[in-house]
Amino acid sequence: MSKVIIVQAGGGFDKVRIGQETTQPPKSNQIQIRLHANSLNYHDYAVVSGMWGPATNRIPMADGAGEVIAVGDKVHEFSVGDKVCTTFFPTWLDGEPNVKGFDQVPGDGVDGYAREVVTVHTSAVTHAPKKWDFLQSSTLTTAGLTAWKALFEDYSLKPKHSILIQGTGGVSIYALQFAKAMGAKVIATSSSDQKIEKLKAMGADYCINYKTNPNWSHEVLQHTSGIGVDHIVEVGGPGSLNQSIEAIKVGGHISIIGILSGLEGNLNIVNALIKQVRLQGVLVGNRAQQIRMIDFINEHHMFPVIDRVFALEKIVEAFQYQESNNHFGKICLKI
Repeated sequence: MSKVIIVQAGGGFDKVRIGQETTQPPKSNQIQIRLHANSLNYHDYAVVSGMWGPATNRIPMADGAGEVIAVGDKVHEFSVGDKVCTTFFPTWLDGEPNVKGFDQVPGDGVDGYAREVVTVHTSAVTHAPKKWDFLQSSTLTTAGLTAWKALFEDYSLKPKHSILIQGTGGVSIYALQFAKAMGAKVIATSSSDQKIEKLKAMGADYCINYKTNPNWSHEVLQHTSGIGVDHIVEVGGPGSLNQSIEAIKVGGHISIIGILSGLEGNLNIVNALIKQVRLQGVLVGNRAQQIRMIDFINEHHMFPVIDRVFALEKIVEAFQYQESNNHFGKICLKI
């Protein structure tokens, strides 16, 4: 028997339970993994908190990393002892998007990785970065791949391009790291002067406090000689999208990722039209993209930023800390 976290139907922090389960041995094309870490994302928070609670009892968490402890007889890509990290869409292996919503996403439509042991098809994982530990590797599945897809798959980031990131959550910090590794210029926004100092220390070229300067697009334009930035990683949602459209250059690209300010809002469609802005929704990415991202990470010797680590049993406490918005980078669970 192994430990597992269960969120009861409907979700809510008061419906989180610790249980035990028996894990089946792997079939021909499956592997069994001893999981060692998870990382938290807004989507996981929505499921566990009850914002988008599960219809039935569910094991939460999409992000997981661990060690292969058994393989099926037809498995050739993985061996016992390999370090692996999970994929967000186990059935979306390559190519154009072929999934809608979260029906097949671990921790939402199907059981996730807040558990000690799991048996999955080989398509549900990839090899982890070579020099990363389990906690570090667990941060890739959602935040890392979302940032990667926004910058390199849906857009073609080049050296000297300018990008804007919003806030200091996992996606934004990964976008900063990827962009600086490519030699791009990064403008960052945050509501905290303390976090702005951390962003500068990580290489952000220019930072704006959007709390003291709510019309921050004007400052972006001033800093870019009135042109605007090439690309924006938009995590704020309706509350910041019009500012992003103001701050983007003519013909620029905005990756729409987050809904932190709500689900609906008023869009200045005229401004988007006259600037010929490309608005691209980003919902993580596929397995092949994750493999390309990990190759890039290995080549550029990148490491993630982890803010705090909680024990698996403290999962509710971890999400309550996420609610405070005091974190800088990723929050992880140690299993």
